[in-house]
Amino acid sequence: MTQPIPISDLFQPQAAKADVEIFDPPMCCPTGMCGPTIDQTLLDLDEMLRGIQSRGVSVVRYQMSSHPNAFLANAEVMKIVRDRQMAALPIAVVHGKVIKVGSYPTLAEIEQRLQEAAS
Repeated sequence: MTQPIPISDLFQPQAAKADVEIFDPPMCCPTGMCGPTIDQTLLDLDEMLRGIQSRGVSVVRYQMSSHPNAFLANAEVMKIVRDRQMAALPIAVVHGKVIKVGSYPTLAEIEQRLQEAAS
């Protein structure tokens, strides 16, 4: 016989949101930098995100197949995905606001939103 699950176990505290969230299209691996050829865009993105993280900015990347709950938890991202489907991805979110849809953001776009949020 199984034990009942306490109600308190069903409601876990939400983790703090990252400063920068990237909602990626489906890829072969978490970074997309695998296989016989590496996409230069993904390589540049990874380098840029590591640079941002080195300055203390929290960054998280999600893929729909491995992090579906992250997509479901963000109503604005889900609306965009429902409206535009996979063509919407990637989606970049900075401090909870979508800043770019359909392509990866530039460093200038991320920094601008980070500065606006700090003001």
